[in-house]
Amino acid sequence: MSGMRRLVAVAIDRHGKVAGHAGRAHHWQVYDIWPGEAPESVYRLALDEQACLHEWHVSTRPERHPLHAVDVAIAASAGDGVVRRLGERGVTLLTTAESDPEHAVKAWLAGSLRPGLPHEEPGCGGEGHRHP
Repeated sequence: MSGMRRLVAVAIDRHGKVAGHAGRAHHWQVYDIWPGEAPESVYRLALDEQACLHEWHVSTRPERHPLHAVDVAIAASAGDGVVRRLGERGVTLLTTAESDPEHAVKAWLAGSLRPGLPHEEPGCGGEGHRHP
């Protein structure tokens, strides 16, 4: 990581663990990271149903989203579309097999974040959303 401040958002489930499917995640824990300091949990995003990334990015006007303000997003899995659409807005989306959000952030900082599972969700579909 370069010597600059970063915001990292981690998708979390109702038990506070890293959630799967970044595009469908409604809760994100955001960490503020200053060079040389431990990550600090600073706020939590709670998104309405229509504000999850999947719904937002396939809407008729996918303008600014709260997650477009972070530098890195982490979830257990993510489809190519959400990875690409966040990337277009300067956000790097990573997947991980790590279940603890803070450990995931620390592993990312150390360059040792374990990769997540492939994105597979049979029920995932809808207008403008396809999987290769």
